[in-house]
Amino acid sequence: MENLAFVSLKGKVSEQEWLLRVDLAACYRLVADLGWDDLIYTHLSARLAGTDEYLVNPFGLAFDEVTASNLVKVDLQGNILDDTPYVINPAGFTIHSAIHEVRPDAHCVIHLHTNATTVVASQTNGLLPYSQYSLFSLASLSYHHYEGLAVREAEKKRLQDDIGTTNHMLLVNHGGLTVGATVGDAFMRFFDLQRACEIQVMLQAAGQEATTIPQAILDNIKQQQNVVNIGESGGQKIWPAMLRKAYKLDPGFMQ
Repeated sequence: MENLAFVSLKGKVSEQEWLLRVDLAACYRLVADLGWDDLIYTHLSARLAGTDEYLVNPFGLAFDEVTASNLVKVDLQGNILDDTPYVINPAGFTIHSAIHEVRPDAHCVIHLHTNATTVVASQTNGLLPYSQYSLFSLASLSYHHYEGLAVREAEKKRLQDDIGTTNHMLLVNHGGLTVGATVGDAFMRFFDLQRACEIQVMLQAAGQEATTIPQAILDNIKQQQNVVNIGESGGQKIWPAMLRKAYKLDPGFMQ
């Protein structure tokens, strides 16, 4: 069995970059633990504040092998900017680069092929207001129709137009995507989207008519979230606990 190449970057990059690397590596580990990963495919990316430089997973590694040091730094074209033995999946970075290009607020982009998000994204009516979780996504949700593997430059503009200013997206026949100002925000949003889709699929499988949440409550959900989070986003509130969870799973992600 081939050992993974390892060169520690701790102390060799800025403190700001190191902390972002730790957050993103932790998120990869959490995604793997939750069973949301897809072998070596799909991606989580994060922008270094004040730059057009991004961190993304090395192609060929499972999510539970990602560490702070082996994340790869790239530009919007997917060119590798640091000294690393790893490469990235340029086709997989197409979606991420498209969104980072037009959404300066989206410092983190999470795109996954979970069963639940793919099922609901493929249903004619998409996500329905069946649960409290669905409200968080429906308040800022968009759709992007399937065009085949996301490898064509021409698709990027349509993807950018479709996501607009929303923070949750269902890619029809494909999966789910969330963005956030922090890794924690993007993770919390994907958690809500995933739970909403899981609950919808379970309700539909039960074979009984489901009660939908009234539109008036959906319209008011953003104001209610502001009260609950007391000036902070849900992702900011939960992320320290998620870091502790990732550390308990395997502290190796911090290397």
